[in-house]
Amino acid sequence: MDSQKKVAIVTGSSAGVGRATAVRLADHGCHVVVNYRKGRAEAEETAALCRAAGAEVCVVEADVARDEDCRRLVDTAVHSFGRLDYLVNNAGTTQFIPFEELERLSEEVWEKIFRTNVFGTFYGIRAAVPHLKRSGSGSIVNVTSIAGIQGTGSSIAYAASKAAVNNMTLALARTLGPEIRVNAVAPGAIDTRWIRNGIGESGYGALEKMYRESAPLREIVPAEAVAETIVWLLEGARMTTGEVITVDSGIHLGPAPPLKRRD
Repeated sequence: MDSQKKVAIVTGSSAGVGRATAVRLADHGCHVVVNYRKGRAEAEETAALCRAAGAEVCVVEADVARDEDCRRLVDTAVHSFGRLDYLVNNAGTTQFIPFEELERLSEEVWEKIFRTNVFGTFYGIRAAVPHLKRSGSGSIVNVTSIAGIQGTGSSIAYAASKAAVNNMTLALARTLGPEIRVNAVAPGAIDTRWIRNGIGESGYGALEKMYRESAPLREIVPAEAVAETIVWLLEGARMTTGEVITVDSGIHLGPAPPLKRRD
């Protein structure tokens, strides 16, 4: 094993954006820690893709909603590779609840979503900080959502959780610099199984049509495009910290305002 190669943890990397990010980091010469909560077989598929790109890979089952699991995930990475340089907080959860159905937002729903999306992000960062500081080039990217900026998305609880992570990104960028940079990406709708299962094929078709007709770039975001931005923030944006970068085909811009003639 090449101990000089950088090491990255990508949470929730058995599929979707997490898998695309892990593979891209492997392509860029990193060793990768693939994390999953359930779905070992898919996590091993991600690991195989990373190994095919020349990376050493460690596959770790851990629930990021549990502090002890996050600490074990980080400890396993450092024990396996001797260092930690990058952390991508990608693992997340939601429940698809129409915004007007307030009574369905039970305490259980709020707690489940916040434990994974908010607490899990913080737990992972807290566990990783000592090792990222020793790296000399420590970098964290949190995967949030335009839901946290616009108050849209799968549910009010999900939007609120992503807004919390956006704010946490700013607070931790101030706190952890100069040794560690902390940024976030806020995707719009992503072409993944997660959203297709959540809204169904007809709902996905309508969403895709909206993007084709309204987004400046005319398509729903591929997972690989989000991964590309994540890896750039980890590796290339050396003077960038505390940023929340939208990756949404420009849909957040809304329709162009009409031009008014003035005679």
